[in-house]
Amino acid sequence: MPLREALNLAETQDQDLVEVSPEAKPPVCKIFNYGKYRFEQRKREKEARKRQHIIHVKEIKFRPKIDQHDYQTKKAHVLRFLGEGNKVKVTIMYRGREMDHIELGRKILDKLVNELLDKVVVESMPRVEGRNMVMMIAPKKDERPAKSANQSN
Repeated sequence: MPLREALNLAETQDQDLVEVSPEAKPPVCKIFNYGKYRFEQRKREKEARKRQHIIHVKEIKFRPKIDQHDYQTKKAHVLRFLGEGNKVKVTIMYRGREMDHIELGRKILDKLVNELLDKVVVESMPRVEGRNMVMMIAPKKDERPAKSANQSN
């Protein structure tokens, strides 16, 4: 239908003439309330943003000569972070001559991964960055928290 006729039809219905597909030959247009359409579009986008889960990276720091109790406490923190669905950056900090014994830090990281093997995925293997040894771990797909019905309100 000609453009003038379509505009008149939209005006008589108190609606808007909206071009849907400008590349088509001839261009495709629809008659509807554009303000209401934009409102509903924004509402859908807002709902989608509510539902998405943002993954944060938490960091936990160990020392090469960490005591057993301190190790267990920090391991519990790692488990809590993973339970919340976050990734964890595990750092071994070296001071002074401890850099001569990098294998001590590697043993701590290996021990941590072996104890959490059923709950974690190692995203990046241990690597030395300056005076630190860094490893990234993430929760396994089936370990991530699922939102329950009462959390979505």
